[in-house]
Amino acid sequence: MEITPALLVAVACTSLFCEYMDASLGMGYGTTLTPILLIVGFAPLEVVPAVLLGQLVGGLVGGLAHQRVGNISLDFRRDEELIREKLRWLRYLPKSRDAKVVSVLVICGIVGALIGVFSAVNIPRVALKAYIGAMVLAIGIIILLRKVREGSISWKALVGVGLVSAFNKGISGGGYGPLVTGGQIISGGKARNSVGIATLAEGMVCIVGFLGYLFVAGDILWTLAAATSIGSIIAAPLAALTVRRLSSRNLKYVIAVLTIALGTYTLVDTFA
Repeated sequence: MEITPALLVAVACTSLFCEYMDASLGMGYGTTLTPILLIVGFAPLEVVPAVLLGQLVGGLVGGLAHQRVGNISLDFRRDEELIREKLRWLRYLPKSRDAKVVSVLVICGIVGALIGVFSAVNIPRVALKAYIGAMVLAIGIIILLRKVREGSISWKALVGVGLVSAFNKGISGGGYGPLVTGGQIISGGKARNSVGIATLAEGMVCIVGFLGYLFVAGDILWTLAAATSIGSIIAAPLAALTVRRLSSRNLKYVIAVLTIALGTYTLVDTFA
């Protein structure tokens, strides 16, 4: 299809909106932007790498913006004291808790995504969408109903969240943000931290996916990728400021309601 300057501006504005929603609530970028670009007329192999690159740069810029305004605290220096006292077998462990959470999610994300990619061909599409919809819906309901003591992270639960969410990403391209954000809250993370960490972790996981497309396909529509990236870069700092100004309690309920809505929509779209 013909790519006009007006179309690229429209794509950038749409990417800006999607990234603002994603970096404010920890979900919604790829889920929203991908079908819009497909409806416009772009081919799937043009859309997926462009969305991955947009989410990659948006996630990295968003993570830095969340750090800058104080939503998260990232210190990736080696935690000498903890390694010396308890975890001598580890050669590296980041210092701050938020950095530890990001590291766990990224490592699990790479493993889970690879497992998902190789499993995708064996799972019926209807069963796949139903599974993701039910899981996202359950996460939202648990956030609303379960009282979790913030600050006491369950690392085992976090590993499970990282693996399952990335598995979803690998088999379907979606289902990552709601599970990573909601899963952190259920595991004991604060809502504000959970959004900032999910934004950064998803951006880092997208590096693997984008490089994979770059290596395998090679012929990427760079004008489309540039448009999605520009929109994401503009939106990410604005989203971080929004998260900073919202109370953690209100943000938690907004995330829960949106997660329930996404899960419900996925199930209805699957069986309707």
